[in-house]
Amino acid sequence: MTVEVVKVEEETQKVDGVAATKEEPKTVTKCSSYKEESNFLSDLKEFERKALNEFKAKLEEAILGNSLLNKEEETIKKNEKAAAGGVVEKEKEAEKPVDEEAEQEEDKTPKEQIAQEVEKEAEKEEENNEAEGEEKCVEVDKDIALWGVPLLPSKGAEGIDVILLKFLRAREFKVNDALEMLKNTLQWRKGNKIDSILDEDLEVDLSSAAYMNGVDREGHPVCYNIYGVFESDELYQKTFGTEEKRGQFLRWRLRLMEQGIQKLDFKPGGISSLLQINDLKNAPVLAKKELRVATKQAVDLLQNNYPEFVARNIIINAPFWYYALNALISPFLTQRTKSKFVVARPAKVTEILLKYIPAEELPVQYGGFKRENDFEFSKEGDAVSEITLKAGSTETIEIQAPEIGTTITWDLTVLGWEVSYKEEFAPTDEGSYTIIVQKGKKMGSHEGPIRNTFKNNEAGKLVLTIDNASSKKKRVLYRYKTKNFSS
Repeated sequence: MTVEVVKVEEETQKVDGVAATKEEPKTVTKCSSYKEESNFLSDLKEFERKALNEFKAKLEEAILGNSLLNKEEETIKKNEKAAAGGVVEKEKEAEKPVDEEAEQEEDKTPKEQIAQEVEKEAEKEEENNEAEGEEKCVEVDKDIALWGVPLLPSKGAEGIDVILLKFLRAREFKVNDALEMLKNTLQWRKGNKIDSILDEDLEVDLSSAAYMNGVDREGHPVCYNIYGVFESDELYQKTFGTEEKRGQFLRWRLRLMEQGIQKLDFKPGGISSLLQINDLKNAPVLAKKELRVATKQAVDLLQNNYPEFVARNIIINAPFWYYALNALISPFLTQRTKSKFVVARPAKVTEILLKYIPAEELPVQYGGFKRENDFEFSKEGDAVSEITLKAGSTETIEIQAPEIGTTITWDLTVLGWEVSYKEEFAPTDEGSYTIIVQKGKKMGSHEGPIRNTFKNNEAGKLVLTIDNASSKKKRVLYRYKTKNFSS
Protein backbone atom coordinates (compact mmCIF):
# COMPACT_ATOMS: atom_id res chain seq x y z
CA MET A 1 0.00 0.00 0.00
CA THR A 2 1.29 3.42 -0.85
CA VAL A 3 -0.07 6.82 -0.01
CA GLU A 4 1.51 10.25 -0.15
CA VAL A 5 0.35 13.75 0.70
CA VAL A 6 -0.15 16.00 -2.25
CA LYS A 7 -1.91 19.02 -3.64
CA VAL A 8 -5.67 18.59 -4.12
CA GLU A 9 -7.00 18.63 -7.66
CA GLU A 10 -10.76 18.39 -7.81
CA GLU A 11 -13.25 18.43 -10.64
CA THR A 12 -16.09 20.94 -10.57
CA GLN A 13 -19.40 20.73 -12.35
CA LYS A 14 -21.34 23.72 -13.71
CA VAL A 15 -25.08 24.12 -13.20
CA ASP A 16 -27.00 23.81 -16.41
CA GLY A 17 -30.60 24.96 -16.45
CA VAL A 18 -31.24 24.68 -20.17
CA ALA A 19 -34.34 22.76 -21.25
CA ALA A 20 -33.79 19.18 -22.38
CA THR A 21 -33.41 18.16 -25.99
CA LYS A 22 -33.13 14.61 -27.26
CA GLU A 23 -29.62 13.66 -28.26
CA GLU A 24 -27.97 10.52 -29.55
CA PRO A 25 -25.97 8.48 -27.02
CA LYS A 26 -22.24 8.54 -27.51
CA THR A 27 -19.68 5.86 -26.85
CA VAL A 28 -17.35 6.71 -23.97
CA THR A 29 -13.95 7.46 -25.44
CA LYS A 30 -10.47 7.36 -23.94
CA CYS A 31 -9.35 10.23 -21.74
CA SER A 32 -6.30 12.07 -23.03
CA SER A 33 -5.96 14.57 -20.20
CA TYR A 34 -2.53 13.34 -19.18
CA LYS A 35 0.40 11.78 -20.97
CA GLU A 36 3.60 10.23 -19.74
CA GLU A 37 6.95 11.20 -21.20
CA SER A 38 7.83 9.32 -24.35
CA ASN A 39 10.48 6.61 -24.21
CA PHE A 40 11.31 6.82 -27.91
CA LEU A 41 14.82 8.14 -28.53
CA SER A 42 13.54 10.46 -31.24
CA ASP A 43 11.23 12.18 -28.73
CA LEU A 44 13.90 12.81 -26.08
CA LYS A 45 15.42 16.24 -25.65
CA GLU A 46 19.09 16.67 -26.54
CA PHE A 47 20.30 16.71 -22.93
CA GLU A 48 18.17 13.62 -22.17
CA ARG A 49 19.69 11.64 -25.05
CA LYS A 50 23.16 12.72 -23.97
CA ALA A 51 22.49 11.64 -20.37
CA LEU A 52 21.10 8.29 -21.55
CA ASN A 53 24.18 7.59 -23.69
CA GLU A 54 26.50 8.56 -20.84
CA PHE A 55 24.51 6.35 -18.45
CA LYS A 56 24.87 3.41 -20.85
CA ALA A 57 28.63 3.93 -21.15
CA LYS A 58 29.11 4.03 -17.38
CA LEU A 59 26.82 1.04 -16.88
CA GLU A 60 28.76 -0.98 -19.48
CA GLU A 61 32.02 -0.11 -17.73
CA ALA A 62 30.60 -1.01 -14.32
CA ILE A 63 29.31 -4.41 -15.50
CA LEU A 64 32.49 -5.37 -17.39
CA GLY A 65 34.57 -4.08 -14.48
CA ASN A 66 32.51 -6.29 -12.16
CA SER A 67 31.75 -3.35 -9.89
CA LEU A 68 27.99 -3.04 -10.34
CA LEU A 69 27.09 -5.63 -7.70
CA ASN A 70 30.46 -6.56 -6.16
CA LYS A 71 31.94 -3.16 -5.49
CA GLU A 72 31.34 -3.19 -1.76
CA GLU A 73 32.44 -6.83 -1.36
CA GLU A 74 35.68 -6.26 -3.29
CA THR A 75 36.51 -3.13 -1.29
CA ILE A 76 36.01 -4.98 1.99
CA LYS A 77 38.17 -7.91 0.84
CA LYS A 78 40.97 -5.61 -0.34
CA ASN A 79 40.93 -3.69 2.93
CA GLU A 80 40.98 -6.92 4.93
CA LYS A 81 43.85 -8.28 2.82
CA ALA A 82 45.84 -5.09 3.16
CA ALA A 83 45.22 -4.95 6.88
CA ALA A 84 46.23 -8.60 7.29
CA GLY A 85 49.38 -8.08 5.21
CA GLY A 86 50.36 -5.08 7.28
CA VAL A 87 49.96 -7.02 10.52
CA VAL A 88 52.13 -9.88 9.21
CA GLU A 89 54.90 -7.53 8.10
CA LYS A 90 54.86 -5.77 11.46
CA GLU A 91 55.03 -9.11 13.27
CA LYS A 92 58.00 -10.19 11.16
CA GLU A 93 59.78 -6.94 11.81
CA ALA A 94 59.11 -7.25 15.53
CA GLU A 95 60.63 -10.74 15.58
CA LYS A 96 64.02 -9.52 14.31
CA PRO A 97 66.38 -8.12 16.96
CA VAL A 98 67.55 -4.70 15.90
CA ASP A 99 71.22 -5.39 16.72
CA GLU A 100 71.18 -8.66 14.83
CA GLU A 101 69.77 -6.98 11.71
CA ALA A 102 72.43 -4.29 11.87
CA GLU A 103 75.20 -6.87 12.26
CA GLN A 104 73.93 -8.90 9.31
CA GLU A 105 73.82 -5.81 7.11
CA GLU A 106 77.39 -4.87 8.10
CA ASP A 107 78.72 -8.40 7.35
CA LYS A 108 77.23 -8.44 3.81
CA THR A 109 79.39 -7.47 0.84
CA PRO A 110 78.03 -4.95 -1.68
CA LYS A 111 77.39 -7.82 -4.15
CA GLU A 112 75.34 -9.71 -1.53
CA GLN A 113 73.29 -6.60 -0.71
CA ILE A 114 72.54 -6.04 -4.42
CA ALA A 115 71.52 -9.68 -4.82
CA GLN A 116 69.19 -9.38 -1.84
CA GLU A 117 67.56 -6.27 -3.30
CA VAL A 118 67.03 -8.07 -6.63
CA GLU A 119 65.47 -11.01 -4.81
CA LYS A 120 63.06 -8.73 -2.92
CA GLU A 121 62.00 -7.02 -6.15
CA ALA A 122 61.38 -10.43 -7.77
CA GLU A 123 59.20 -11.48 -4.82
CA LYS A 124 57.14 -8.27 -5.05
CA GLU A 125 56.66 -8.74 -8.79
CA GLU A 126 55.55 -12.33 -8.23
CA GLU A 127 52.99 -11.20 -5.61
CA ASN A 128 51.65 -8.55 -7.99
CA ASN A 129 51.32 -11.11 -10.78
CA GLU A 130 49.43 -13.43 -8.44
CA ALA A 131 47.06 -10.59 -7.47
CA GLU A 132 46.46 -9.73 -11.12
CA GLY A 133 45.83 -13.38 -11.86
CA GLU A 134 43.24 -13.55 -9.09
CA GLU A 135 41.47 -10.48 -10.50
CA LYS A 136 41.47 -12.01 -13.99
CA CYS A 137 39.96 -15.20 -12.58
CA VAL A 138 36.96 -13.24 -11.21
CA GLU A 139 34.07 -14.09 -13.53
CA VAL A 140 32.27 -11.11 -15.06
CA ASP A 141 28.49 -11.48 -14.96
CA LYS A 142 27.28 -10.15 -18.30
CA ASP A 143 23.77 -11.46 -17.72
CA ILE A 144 22.74 -9.02 -14.98
CA ALA A 145 19.08 -8.19 -15.60
CA LEU A 146 16.35 -6.12 -13.99
CA TRP A 147 12.66 -7.05 -14.39
CA GLY A 148 13.66 -9.43 -17.12
CA VAL A 149 15.62 -6.84 -19.13
CA PRO A 150 19.39 -7.51 -19.63
CA LEU A 151 21.33 -4.45 -18.39
CA LEU A 152 24.54 -4.80 -20.40
CA PRO A 153 24.02 -2.01 -22.98
CA SER A 154 26.09 -3.73 -25.68
CA LYS A 155 23.54 -6.57 -25.69
CA GLY A 156 21.02 -4.12 -27.15
CA ALA A 157 18.00 -5.37 -25.18
CA GLU A 158 14.82 -3.72 -26.42
CA GLY A 159 13.64 -2.57 -22.99
CA ILE A 160 16.91 -1.18 -21.63
CA ASP A 161 16.22 2.44 -22.63
CA VAL A 162 12.88 2.40 -20.82
CA ILE A 163 14.44 0.95 -17.64
CA LEU A 164 17.37 3.38 -17.61
CA LEU A 165 15.12 6.37 -18.33
CA LYS A 166 13.14 5.54 -15.20
CA PHE A 167 16.26 5.90 -13.06
CA LEU A 168 17.38 9.02 -14.93
CA ARG A 169 14.01 10.73 -14.53
CA ALA A 170 13.93 9.83 -10.85
CA ARG A 171 17.26 11.63 -10.45
CA GLU A 172 16.55 14.55 -12.81
CA PHE A 173 18.92 13.14 -15.46
CA LYS A 174 21.95 13.33 -13.16
CA VAL A 175 23.86 10.35 -14.50
CA ASN A 176 26.04 9.57 -11.47
CA ASP A 177 23.04 9.76 -9.14
CA ALA A 178 21.00 7.52 -11.44
CA LEU A 179 23.83 4.97 -11.61
CA GLU A 180 24.17 4.97 -7.83
CA MET A 181 20.41 4.46 -7.49
CA LEU A 182 20.55 1.54 -9.93
CA LYS A 183 23.47 -0.03 -8.04
CA ASN A 184 21.62 0.32 -4.73
CA THR A 185 18.49 -1.22 -6.22
CA LEU A 186 20.38 -4.21 -7.61
CA GLN A 187 22.22 -4.78 -4.34
CA TRP A 188 18.96 -4.44 -2.38
CA ARG A 189 17.22 -6.93 -4.66
CA LYS A 190 20.11 -9.38 -4.36
CA GLY A 191 20.32 -9.06 -0.59
CA ASN A 192 16.55 -9.50 -0.14
CA LYS A 193 16.07 -12.15 -2.85
CA ILE A 194 13.46 -10.07 -4.64
CA ASP A 195 13.93 -11.91 -7.95
CA SER A 196 12.46 -15.06 -6.36
CA ILE A 197 9.72 -13.34 -4.35
CA LEU A 198 6.97 -14.37 -6.78
CA ASP A 199 7.68 -18.01 -6.00
CA GLU A 200 7.48 -17.57 -2.23
CA ASP A 201 4.59 -18.94 -0.22
CA LEU A 202 3.91 -16.06 2.15
CA GLU A 203 1.86 -16.82 5.23
CA VAL A 204 0.03 -13.49 5.20
CA ASP A 205 -2.99 -12.93 2.92
CA LEU A 206 -3.92 -9.27 2.52
CA SER A 207 -5.85 -9.45 -0.74
CA SER A 208 -8.59 -7.30 0.78
CA ALA A 209 -6.07 -4.53 1.56
CA ALA A 210 -4.43 -4.20 -1.85
CA TYR A 211 -4.99 -5.87 -5.20
CA MET A 212 -4.57 -5.47 -8.96
CA ASN A 213 -7.81 -5.08 -10.91
CA GLY A 214 -8.26 -4.06 -14.54
CA VAL A 215 -6.64 -1.29 -16.56
CA ASP A 216 -7.20 2.45 -17.01
CA ARG A 217 -8.09 4.26 -20.24
CA GLU A 218 -4.44 4.31 -21.30
CA GLY A 219 -3.89 0.62 -20.55
CA HIS A 220 -2.04 1.00 -17.22
CA PRO A 221 -2.76 -1.87 -14.78
CA VAL A 222 -4.64 -0.50 -11.76
CA CYS A 223 -3.62 -1.22 -8.18
CA TYR A 224 -6.16 -0.54 -5.41
CA ASN A 225 -4.92 0.14 -1.85
CA ILE A 226 -7.75 -0.11 0.70
CA TYR A 227 -6.74 1.38 4.05
CA GLY A 228 -10.15 1.05 5.71
CA VAL A 229 -9.80 -2.72 6.15
CA PHE A 230 -7.37 -2.08 8.98
CA GLU A 231 -10.21 -0.76 11.10
CA SER A 232 -10.66 -4.42 12.01
CA ASP A 233 -8.59 -5.06 15.15
CA GLU A 234 -8.25 -8.72 14.21
CA LEU A 235 -6.73 -7.96 10.78
CA TYR A 236 -4.66 -5.12 12.23
CA GLN A 237 -3.04 -7.34 14.88
CA LYS A 238 -2.61 -10.15 12.35
CA THR A 239 -0.73 -7.77 10.05
CA PHE A 240 1.12 -5.36 12.34
CA GLY A 241 1.03 -6.98 15.80
CA THR A 242 4.74 -7.84 15.87
CA GLU A 243 7.89 -6.76 14.07
CA GLU A 244 7.96 -10.12 12.28
CA LYS A 245 4.40 -9.63 11.03
CA ARG A 246 5.21 -6.12 9.82
CA GLY A 247 8.15 -7.59 7.92
CA GLN A 248 5.81 -10.11 6.28
CA PHE A 249 3.46 -7.26 5.33
CA LEU A 250 6.29 -5.39 3.62
CA ARG A 251 7.37 -8.50 1.74
CA TRP A 252 3.79 -9.19 0.68
CA ARG A 253 3.44 -5.60 -0.60
CA LEU A 254 6.68 -5.91 -2.58
CA ARG A 255 5.42 -9.13 -4.12
CA LEU A 256 2.23 -7.36 -5.19
CA MET A 257 4.37 -4.70 -6.87
CA GLU A 258 6.35 -7.38 -8.69
CA GLN A 259 3.09 -9.01 -9.80
CA GLY A 260 1.98 -5.68 -11.23
CA ILE A 261 5.28 -5.27 -13.08
CA GLN A 262 4.68 -8.65 -14.75
CA LYS A 263 1.81 -6.97 -16.61
CA LEU A 264 4.03 -4.18 -18.02
CA ASP A 265 5.77 -3.85 -21.37
CA PHE A 266 9.21 -2.19 -21.35
CA LYS A 267 9.43 -1.72 -25.09
CA PRO A 268 9.38 1.93 -26.24
CA GLY A 269 5.72 2.84 -26.64
CA GLY A 270 4.61 0.06 -24.29
CA ILE A 271 2.77 0.49 -20.99
CA SER A 272 5.55 0.59 -18.41
CA SER A 273 3.86 1.97 -15.29
CA LEU A 274 0.84 1.48 -13.00
CA LEU A 275 -2.12 3.55 -11.86
CA GLN A 276 -2.49 3.64 -8.08
CA ILE A 277 -5.83 4.12 -6.31
CA ASN A 278 -5.51 4.88 -2.58
CA ASP A 279 -8.84 4.59 -0.76
CA LEU A 280 -8.64 6.39 2.59
CA LYS A 281 -12.24 5.74 3.66
CA ASN A 282 -12.18 4.84 7.37
CA ALA A 283 -8.38 4.81 7.21
CA PRO A 284 -6.82 4.69 10.70
CA VAL A 285 -3.43 5.95 9.47
CA LEU A 286 -2.88 8.68 12.05
CA ALA A 287 -4.49 6.80 14.90
CA LYS A 288 -2.41 3.62 14.70
CA LYS A 289 1.36 3.97 14.91
CA GLU A 290 2.31 0.52 13.58
CA LEU A 291 0.33 1.01 10.37
CA ARG A 292 1.79 4.47 9.92
CA VAL A 293 5.36 3.20 10.34
CA ALA A 294 4.82 0.16 8.07
CA THR A 295 3.23 2.35 5.40
CA LYS A 296 6.17 4.74 5.49
CA GLN A 297 8.60 1.83 5.18
CA ALA A 298 6.66 0.50 2.19
CA VAL A 299 6.62 3.93 0.54
CA ASP A 300 10.37 4.35 1.05
CA LEU A 301 11.15 0.92 -0.41
CA LEU A 302 8.92 1.48 -3.42
CA GLN A 303 10.26 4.98 -4.10
CA ASN A 304 13.90 3.96 -3.76
CA ASN A 305 13.72 0.75 -5.78
CA TYR A 306 10.84 1.18 -8.23
CA PRO A 307 11.42 4.61 -9.81
CA GLU A 308 8.77 6.06 -12.13
CA PHE A 309 6.51 3.04 -11.89
CA VAL A 310 3.40 5.04 -11.01
CA ALA A 311 1.82 7.01 -13.87
CA ARG A 312 -0.80 8.58 -11.61
CA ASN A 313 -1.81 8.37 -7.97
CA ILE A 314 -5.48 8.95 -7.18
CA ILE A 315 -6.49 9.55 -3.56
CA ILE A 316 -10.18 8.90 -2.91
CA ASN A 317 -12.42 9.38 0.13
CA ALA A 318 -9.78 11.60 1.70
CA PRO A 319 -10.63 12.39 5.36
CA PHE A 320 -10.15 15.80 6.98
CA TRP A 321 -6.73 14.94 8.47
CA TYR A 322 -5.35 14.27 5.00
CA TYR A 323 -5.85 17.89 3.95
CA ALA A 324 -4.25 19.19 7.13
CA LEU A 325 -1.22 16.97 6.62
CA ASN A 326 -1.09 17.88 2.95
CA ALA A 327 -0.81 21.57 3.77
CA LEU A 328 2.36 20.83 5.77
CA ILE A 329 4.03 18.44 3.33
CA SER A 330 3.05 19.83 -0.07
CA PRO A 331 5.68 22.67 -0.13
CA PHE A 332 8.46 20.06 0.10
CA LEU A 333 7.29 18.00 -2.89
CA THR A 334 8.59 18.53 -6.41
CA GLN A 335 6.24 19.73 -9.10
CA ARG A 336 6.81 16.45 -10.94
CA THR A 337 5.55 14.51 -7.92
CA LYS A 338 2.55 16.78 -7.43
CA SER A 339 1.54 16.52 -11.07
CA LYS A 340 0.95 12.79 -10.71
CA PHE A 341 -1.70 13.12 -8.00
CA VAL A 342 -5.44 13.69 -8.03
CA VAL A 343 -7.54 13.87 -4.87
CA ALA A 344 -11.28 13.13 -4.87
CA ARG A 345 -13.66 13.98 -2.09
CA PRO A 346 -16.31 11.32 -1.27
CA ALA A 347 -19.02 12.98 -3.39
CA LYS A 348 -16.76 13.05 -6.45
CA VAL A 349 -15.15 9.59 -6.28
CA THR A 350 -17.02 7.95 -9.16
CA GLU A 351 -16.79 11.02 -11.37
CA ILE A 352 -13.02 11.34 -10.88
CA LEU A 353 -12.34 7.63 -11.27
CA LEU A 354 -14.37 7.43 -14.49
CA LYS A 355 -12.20 10.18 -15.93
CA TYR A 356 -9.25 7.80 -15.82
CA ILE A 357 -10.82 4.33 -15.73
CA PRO A 358 -13.54 3.13 -18.14
CA ALA A 359 -16.83 2.04 -16.54
CA GLU A 360 -16.37 -1.54 -17.72
CA GLU A 361 -13.02 -1.68 -15.86
CA LEU A 362 -14.10 0.18 -12.69
CA PRO A 363 -15.30 -2.08 -9.84
CA VAL A 364 -18.99 -1.80 -9.04
CA GLN A 365 -18.27 -0.61 -5.48
CA TYR A 366 -16.75 2.55 -6.99
CA GLY A 367 -19.62 3.21 -9.36
CA GLY A 368 -18.43 1.20 -12.35
CA PHE A 369 -19.79 -1.91 -14.06
CA LYS A 370 -17.04 -4.41 -13.31
CA ARG A 371 -18.13 -7.36 -11.17
CA GLU A 372 -16.21 -10.40 -9.98
CA ASN A 373 -16.70 -13.55 -12.04
CA ASP A 374 -19.00 -11.69 -14.41
CA PHE A 375 -19.78 -13.67 -17.56
CA GLU A 376 -22.62 -11.49 -18.83
CA PHE A 377 -20.44 -8.89 -20.54
CA SER A 378 -17.12 -9.02 -22.36
CA LYS A 379 -14.67 -6.12 -22.63
CA GLU A 380 -14.36 -6.43 -26.39
CA GLY A 381 -17.94 -6.37 -27.64
CA ASP A 382 -20.01 -4.61 -24.98
CA ALA A 383 -19.17 -0.92 -25.19
CA VAL A 384 -20.48 1.54 -22.64
CA SER A 385 -22.57 4.42 -24.00
CA GLU A 386 -23.21 7.81 -22.39
CA ILE A 387 -25.93 10.40 -22.62
CA THR A 388 -26.18 13.80 -20.96
CA LEU A 389 -29.35 14.38 -18.97
CA LYS A 390 -29.89 18.11 -18.77
CA ALA A 391 -31.46 19.86 -15.81
CA GLY A 392 -35.25 19.49 -15.62
CA SER A 393 -35.34 16.95 -18.46
CA THR A 394 -36.33 13.33 -19.02
CA GLU A 395 -34.47 10.79 -21.14
CA THR A 396 -35.43 7.31 -22.27
CA ILE A 397 -33.23 4.45 -23.41
CA GLU A 398 -35.00 1.98 -25.68
CA ILE A 399 -33.76 -1.56 -26.27
CA GLN A 400 -35.52 -3.41 -29.07
CA ALA A 401 -36.59 -7.03 -28.59
CA PRO A 402 -38.47 -8.05 -31.76
CA GLU A 403 -38.17 -11.80 -31.14
CA ILE A 404 -40.03 -13.71 -28.47
CA GLY A 405 -37.80 -15.31 -25.85
CA THR A 406 -35.10 -12.61 -25.99
CA THR A 407 -33.19 -12.10 -22.76
CA ILE A 408 -32.03 -8.52 -22.17
CA THR A 409 -29.32 -7.74 -19.60
CA TRP A 410 -28.31 -4.15 -18.84
CA ASP A 411 -26.10 -2.03 -16.59
CA LEU A 412 -26.95 1.60 -15.87
CA THR A 413 -25.64 4.30 -13.59
CA VAL A 414 -26.21 8.03 -13.18
CA LEU A 415 -23.33 10.01 -11.70
CA GLY A 416 -24.61 11.55 -8.49
CA TRP A 417 -28.06 10.05 -9.12
CA GLU A 418 -30.76 12.24 -7.41
CA VAL A 419 -33.13 11.32 -10.23
CA SER A 420 -36.29 9.25 -10.69
CA TYR A 421 -35.89 5.99 -12.53
CA LYS A 422 -38.17 3.25 -13.88
CA GLU A 423 -38.04 0.23 -16.21
CA GLU A 424 -40.89 -0.95 -18.46
CA PHE A 425 -41.46 -3.35 -21.34
CA ALA A 426 -43.74 -1.99 -24.06
CA PRO A 427 -45.16 -4.70 -26.37
CA THR A 428 -45.41 -4.01 -30.09
CA ASP A 429 -49.05 -5.17 -30.07
CA GLU A 430 -51.11 -2.14 -29.08
CA GLY A 431 -53.65 -4.44 -27.49
CA SER A 432 -51.14 -5.74 -24.95
CA TYR A 433 -50.42 -4.18 -21.60
CA THR A 434 -47.16 -2.48 -20.66
CA ILE A 435 -45.18 -4.60 -18.22
CA ILE A 436 -43.58 -2.85 -15.25
CA VAL A 437 -40.10 -4.31 -14.79
CA GLN A 438 -39.02 -1.84 -12.08
CA LYS A 439 -41.55 0.63 -10.77
CA GLY A 440 -40.51 4.27 -10.65
CA LYS A 441 -38.58 5.40 -7.61
CA LYS A 442 -36.37 8.24 -6.44
CA MET A 443 -32.70 7.29 -6.59
CA GLY A 444 -30.53 8.82 -3.84
CA SER A 445 -27.01 10.15 -4.35
CA HIS A 446 -25.44 7.05 -2.81
CA GLU A 447 -27.09 4.51 -5.10
CA GLY A 448 -24.80 2.13 -6.93
CA PRO A 449 -24.98 0.94 -10.53
CA ILE A 450 -28.08 -1.02 -11.55
CA ARG A 451 -28.00 -4.42 -13.24
CA ASN A 452 -31.19 -6.13 -14.30
CA THR A 453 -32.40 -8.84 -16.66
CA PHE A 454 -35.71 -9.31 -18.51
CA LYS A 455 -36.98 -12.05 -20.84
CA ASN A 456 -39.89 -11.14 -23.13
CA ASN A 457 -42.88 -13.31 -24.04
CA GLU A 458 -43.89 -11.12 -26.95
CA ALA A 459 -42.21 -8.71 -29.36
CA GLY A 460 -41.61 -5.21 -28.06
CA LYS A 461 -39.00 -2.98 -26.47
CA LEU A 462 -37.52 -2.33 -23.07
CA VAL A 463 -37.78 1.33 -22.02
CA LEU A 464 -35.56 2.80 -19.29
CA THR A 465 -36.72 6.23 -18.15
CA ILE A 466 -34.59 8.72 -16.19
CA ASP A 467 -36.25 11.93 -14.95
CA ASN A 468 -33.89 14.70 -13.77
CA ALA A 469 -35.84 17.23 -11.71
CA SER A 470 -32.68 18.80 -10.30
CA SER A 471 -30.94 21.98 -11.43
CA LYS A 472 -27.81 20.14 -12.50
CA LYS A 473 -27.11 18.11 -15.61
CA LYS A 474 -26.37 14.43 -15.12
CA ARG A 475 -24.21 11.87 -16.89
CA VAL A 476 -25.90 8.57 -17.66
CA LEU A 477 -23.74 5.55 -18.49
CA TYR A 478 -25.24 2.30 -19.71
CA ARG A 479 -24.65 -0.87 -21.69
CA TYR A 480 -26.82 -3.81 -22.64
CA LYS A 481 -26.81 -7.10 -24.48
CA THR A 482 -29.58 -9.21 -25.94
CA LYS A 483 -29.59 -12.97 -26.24
CA ASN A 484 -32.18 -14.97 -28.11
CA PHE A 485 -33.18 -18.43 -26.89
CA SER A 486 -31.84 -19.92 -30.13
CA SER A 487 -28.39 -18.28 -29.86
